[in-house]
Amino acid sequence: MTALSRLLPVSLLVLAMPAAHADATPTASRPAALALTSTATIASQYVSRGIRQSWGRPALQAGVDAVHASGWSAGTWVSTVSDRFIEGGRVEWDLYGGYTGTLGQVGVSLLAVHYRYPGASLAGVKYDYTELVPGLSYGAFYAKYARTVSRDFFGITNARGTGYLDIGANQDLGGGYTLNLHAGDGRVAGRGNDIWDWRDIKAGATKSFEGGWSVAAAYTRAWGATDAYDRYTTGMLRAGGALATSNPAKGTLAVSLARTF
Repeated sequence: MTALSRLLPVSLLVLAMPAAHADATPTASRPAALALTSTATIASQYVSRGIRQSWGRPALQAGVDAVHASGWSAGTWVSTVSDRFIEGGRVEWDLYGGYTGTLGQVGVSLLAVHYRYPGASLAGVKYDYTELVPGLSYGAFYAKYARTVSRDFFGITNARGTGYLDIGANQDLGGGYTLNLHAGDGRVAGRGNDIWDWRDIKAGATKSFEGGWSVAAAYTRAWGATDAYDRYTTGMLRAGGALATSNPAKGTLAVSLARTF
């Protein structure tokens, strides 16, 4: 679905970047400033928008971001996922880019994100999809809305117009600690697809250390509009031959260790 770096969604990467000002435009006497960063993460599990993408198992993640002083940015991010949650998929690969700026004290952003799941498909429908994500931020608070512009959404066909509202706060507590709060509401477009609608919450904290290290922990929980998530399965069998089922929306605690270079 998307990412928690994640234990935050990947689209937060642009919202969290420093806002560009109009006078930051490069000139001949002031060369363009391009900041490159990379991050490697090991997580106890990968949870995105309240849904457990790695079936409750550990995940390895890595990303690279390029941010220009003008406010434009681009990046890529990958994570391992479970083929018990994503039929035929073991990797999520995100490609994204956009612009971040300010209007007075309000941060504004527009991000395009393409999610790829190599080799994954459900009943012939690929999991790949694309979103446009406008966002606003003020101080520690943010709000953004991801709208699917591709025909399909995460293995669900004819779901263009699927929307996900993400509101929350990342409050600096001092001493390297940040409080992370989030609430989300997902509505899957298309006739009959609303059985997959869901809502989710997250409460957690991140601790940053010298040398680019950070540790994060968060409790997440999602609620489906129907019982479609209660015994979710792609049809894969367990080692003993029983159908592999799980509730990927149930409450869970995820922790991660990350290093930014």
